[in-house]
Amino acid sequence: MLHWALIFFIVALVAALLGFRGVAGLSAEFGWIFVVVAIIFLAVGVLSGHTPSLGP
Repeated sequence: MLHWALIFFIVALVAALLGFRGVAGLSAEFGWIFVVVAIIFLAVGVLSGHTPSLGP
């Protein structure tokens, strides 16, 4: 989830540098939504006693 947020923030920065203000604003908004959803998922996981797996 945070990976997608980072991608949208980078797209927003590039779009802002190129002058596409509408695309930059929309990408930044989607980035914030992904950050908020990731924090909610993390909070639910911690409160329910499940922690994210670290993977191999």
